[in-house]
Amino acid sequence: MTITEFRIEVEEELRRILLFWTNNAIDHPNGGFIGKMDFKGQVHETAEKGGVLNARILWTFAAAYRHRGERIHLAMADRAYHYLQQHFRDPENGGIYWSVDYLGNPLSKRKQIYGLAFAIYGLSEYYRVVKKSEVLDFANELYQLIEKHSFDEKKGGYFEAFTADWHLLDDLRLSEKDRNDPKTMNTHLHIIEAYVNLYRVAPNPELEDRIRHLLAVFEQHIVDENSGHLILFFDADWNPQSAAQSYGHDIEASWLLLEAAEILGDDELTEKWKKIALHIAQAASEGLQPDGSFFHEYDPSNQHFDRHREWWVTAEGIVGYLNAFQLTGEPEYWAKIEGLWTFAKRHLIDQEQGEWYWGVYDDYSKMEADDKIGFWKCPYHNTRACLELLDRTAKH
Repeated sequence: MTITEFRIEVEEELRRILLFWTNNAIDHPNGGFIGKMDFKGQVHETAEKGGVLNARILWTFAAAYRHRGERIHLAMADRAYHYLQQHFRDPENGGIYWSVDYLGNPLSKRKQIYGLAFAIYGLSEYYRVVKKSEVLDFANELYQLIEKHSFDEKKGGYFEAFTADWHLLDDLRLSEKDRNDPKTMNTHLHIIEAYVNLYRVAPNPELEDRIRHLLAVFEQHIVDENSGHLILFFDADWNPQSAAQSYGHDIEASWLLLEAAEILGDDELTEKWKKIALHIAQAASEGLQPDGSFFHEYDPSNQHFDRHREWWVTAEGIVGYLNAFQLTGEPEYWAKIEGLWTFAKRHLIDQEQGEWYWGVYDDYSKMEADDKIGFWKCPYHNTRACLELLDRTAKH
């Protein structure tokens, strides 16, 4: 497949993803967006609404509007912004609630730093299209709260989660699937992702220093210099707490961390992270299968592969290997992109109803227990993959 043919397919898929969310995600009776649509397309009208989903919808449609200029996408971004402002923003203690009920009342008031980071990411992208000072002020307020409460001045990095009034929680987990550790790769990856987007619209020396610090944290603690994989969980002193490897996070980090170095305009730092990015991308390749897909995870401590394939891993793989292809020109990376895209078309993209399924098991049966729209099922990974591919191949 030529790049031109690939671009045509990706542009069409981007259109279909955005149309699915525009047609299905709006909660007309109660405001904002629905909290859950299951595998069969059934809307769960009283499902809780997650701050991360709302922030990711905000980012998605602001980014889509920048690319396509369609007013409906700006209207979706406007809706996401106003709902975030009116229902997720904590007027008493600052920050973003983790979740609200279907009517928009606070449900979980915990301050998960991961959630604040995604709000910054979405707000920064929205500011790029609306240029309203109140939006940037909101993003900066969340940034200052993270720095005030979450930053570890002794050991570096950021703690995971706090009570409504900013006391460190005992249960720090993002979800029941995660370990209960005070520092994680996942939160740090999305803090730097958010800070880079904020720096893009409002560069300043303090924020630059924080991005440099986060890159140092990844280099010194999170990226295993031998294997190239990301270490996932840590205690407060940066001692690793798990040997598990997440191929999706590996390949996602490979391009996001290089983007962080590039945004600072530091040639020496960028060259260093080009090498690290390729090392991580090669490590992630250990999870690639002959059908083009990624296994989900591998735990070398018990030699156990999690063999199911998830939509977001495939999407991030496309961007990560496109990044590697652009750095090296090596055809093997383009072949990996084509393999992932072919797998997505065959097994992940819902060709009839639109959007991507959560994933498939090793026998390619659909993961029917997982949502089409939900607390963690969002339009951000696959939309971003489409946008990145179109932007990065525009010269062709």
